Amino acid sequence: MIALWQTKVRGQNPRDTSKVDTSGYVQYYIVKGDTILHDAIDLDEVIILGKLNFKDKLARRRYLILRRKTRKVYPYAKLASERLTTLNERLEKIDSKREKKKYIKMLQKYMEGEFTAQLKKLTRTEGQILVKLVHRQTGKTMFKLIKEYRSGWRAFWYNNTARLFKISLKEEYNPIDVEEDYWIEDILQRSFQANILEEQKSALNFSFYDLRNKWTDSTEATSSRNK
Repeated sequence: MIALWQTKVRGQNPRDTSKVDTSGYVQYYIVKGDTILHDAIDLDEVIILGKLNFKDKLARRRYLILRRKTRKVYPYAKLASERLTTLNERLEKIDSKREKKKYIKMLQKYMEGEFTAQLKKLTRTEGQILVKLVHRQTGKTMFKLIKEYRSGWRAFWYNNTARLFKISLKEEYNPIDVEEDYWIEDILQRSFQANILEEQKSALNFSFYDLRNKWTDSTEATSSRNK
């Protein structure tokens, strides 16, 4: 059995500081009882997710509602990323502007047939989470996507989400600074491990370990001040 763990170094000066990240955590593997530093072995990263702790019942309820909404809209963001990749790969092979517009319209109709009816059933908050997750999966805000692919994306996304719910298409996914986005990321990671959602790597550059360390420390500090 191989497991990836990390422990926080408090009040110590480790000999090899390269093994300690900026948050003061050391990552290491447990391999049949032996401890091996993270950098000493090349394996796919396995995220160890601890037990969730909530300060009260209301916080737990909010998390469960957010989990339901996130799991509902994530597949659409994943599909949008896949279609965008297909679109870009295809457009690179087309020289004619007329043929490019024709292909974009064709893809638009295909996407409308896939899940237009489902999009119209989304609530306002679900629509906003979807906008954030599209940014997570594509690396671009919905606003930028519409601007770049106006003929297809504007008709599809704007008509079915923004106009209906009056949501912000410029909203970014920012789990580093926005606590709700961090919880969305936590929900995604747990859903990936439980095979509830099919994982698709984020187009954004962040480490879930760094996120967890930051928000865990922030929560602990807030709890200490409130005592």
